[in-house]
Amino acid sequence: MSIASVSFPPQFTAKSSSVIESGRNSSSWDLVSFSKLQRLSTNGRNFSRRLCSRYGNGGFRENQHGVGDRDAIIIVDHGSRRKESNLMLNEFVTMFREKTGYEIVEPAHMELAEPSISNSFDKCVQLGAKRVIVSPFFLFPGRHWHQDIPSLTAEAAKEHPGVSYIVTAPLGLHELLVDVIDDRINYCLSHVAGDADECAVCAGTGKCRMY
Repeated sequence: MSIASVSFPPQFTAKSSSVIESGRNSSSWDLVSFSKLQRLSTNGRNFSRRLCSRYGNGGFRENQHGVGDRDAIIIVDHGSRRKESNLMLNEFVTMFREKTGYEIVEPAHMELAEPSISNSFDKCVQLGAKRVIVSPFFLFPGRHWHQDIPSLTAEAAKEHPGVSYIVTAPLGLHELLVDVIDDRINYCLSHVAGDADECAVCAGTGKCRMY
């Protein structure tokens, strides 16, 4: 499957070489520098939506109707040797499932921990999914988004020829992330000042302190 170009606002362009569904060949992208992306401001959300990879055993297909009853979502992070970090993804997936009401939502780690993308893809199909939506829990579109996650997902999909899939964009430049980071900063400062307990991320680590 070949992707000739990706649509960007007029001042930005990106080009890609061919993408092999097996995932053995990675895309070669000429991306704009993130310092220039600051100019996108109100267009940041549209830019994030354009940065997505569509694949599928059934071909290149537009998703016009959102998440459906036969869809499954895999939220994939990097994976860690630290057990507590991996368990936090499980907690996030539970939050996401309860908030959205989607029936099939599974966690996966790109490496270093289980379940793997392949494990979670298999489970989604076993639960009845006909389309799998892989959502990278990453900030920006680096190598893991361009190459590793699509490759691992393509390998997993080989075992399920009747199931299509998509690797969506990472979090990217989304204005809601401003609120998340601002909230995290102010909470940590409140903890250091003695006005708040440690948050779930820092609890027991002793890391949230002034040096």
